[in-house]
Amino acid sequence: MKQADAGRRERPLAPDLQTYRPTLTMVMSIVHRMTGAALYLGFVAAMLWLAALAGGAETYAVARRLFASPVGLAILLGFTWALLHHAFGGIRHLIWDLSIAHTYPAREYLTLATLVASLVLTILFWAARGLTS
Repeated sequence: MKQADAGRRERPLAPDLQTYRPTLTMVMSIVHRMTGAALYLGFVAAMLWLAALAGGAETYAVARRLFASPVGLAILLGFTWALLHHAFGGIRHLIWDLSIAHTYPAREYLTLATLVASLVLTILFWAARGLTS
């Protein structure tokens, strides 16, 4: 054994899903990161839409048909939910930064509230859009 290794102690490995049972807070933390990545891609799509708008009527018509297709509408619906969920997740983290709702079950209720609020507001947004268009 080398001299440098002689004084080393075995350190515990970082806990993983085999160590801890997944909780709603843990899952929503992962989803928060995923929605952040989805928003990046969604804003790239928004920039392409703006470029199509600047490109003239023909280019914009193609973009409009794409976003009006079932796949385009699903992407817009997912983007709306990701935007709202990520925003509510940020508010949840701000509340935690203020040292509020850190204990169980308050943190689980707050996490559930962010999920429910994002789903409800996404549905309300698209219902209102359907009524006005």
